[in-house]
Amino acid sequence: MEFDFSGPVIEWRGPAPYHFVRLPDEESAEIREVAAMATYGWGVIPVEARIGEAVFRTSLFPRDGGYLLPLKAAVRKQTGLSAGDDVTVRITVRLHEPRPH
Repeated sequence: MEFDFSGPVIEWRGPAPYHFVRLPDEESAEIREVAAMATYGWGVIPVEARIGEAVFRTSLFPRDGGYLLPLKAAVRKQTGLSAGDDVTVRITVRLHEPRPH
């Protein structure tokens, strides 16, 4: 399952600043349909993401009925992104493979 979307980089100021890109509602709805096969717990969804030449693995965070793509500092540095910048992202959902018993 692969998606392309664009959105602004948002900053959440918790105990440490975190940066995210919010997935659009349509893509979030499609991911919710396969969430049970993809999550490894707590509702997070493992993905591979690409922003320009930067390719990285992370997990989508469920938030307010949608999902947030976290942007690590190393990715922001490589891509030159800051809070408020518009970014185009390609993500591939990695389906969770059950462990053999």
